Amino acid sequence: MRRHVCKVISQATWRPALALLLASVATAGVLASAGCSQPLLVFQAKPEAAAAVPEPAEPVTTGSIGPLAPRSFGGDLTTEDWRRAKSALAVALDPQGNGQPVKWDNPESKMRGMVNPTGLPYVANDEICRNFLATVIAPSGSRFVRGTGCRPSGGSWELKSLKATRAPA
Repeated sequence: MRRHVCKVISQATWRPALALLLASVATAGVLASAGCSQPLLVFQAKPEAAAAVPEPAEPVTTGSIGPLAPRSFGGDLTTEDWRRAKSALAVALDPQGNGQPVKWDNPESKMRGMVNPTGLPYVANDEICRNFLATVIAPSGSRFVRGTGCRPSGGSWELKSLKATRAPA
């Protein structure tokens, strides 16, 4: 009976060697099922040949994760500005509310604005959603922000889409 001696394969060569081993095992299975009595051939990749094969690059993006949701009404809002604006957003979009605009302001940064719901609440992807039009007034100028806010049952409101435009001068 013939004995086969296996050599330890370095980590750099295990992937190509594994592919060759799987191919040889599949070939041996086909030959055995055909009634052939051929010896099992085991291939070992040479380390220099395996080093020439580049590793596949990780994908930059995948289709399973969508783009990040917007986080505020603009980059010029401070953390405190956004906290106040987000509170106004929650009150304005609440389906139990009266549908009236809700104002917010931060005297320290001189930022202020208003969130106005522009339609009735609706359900999308098991979340309650509502469209809105927000006004942001800064010392450097003002803008309108049109968007959609959604919240899961019992959760907090999150921005799903935003589109900002400058107010006419």
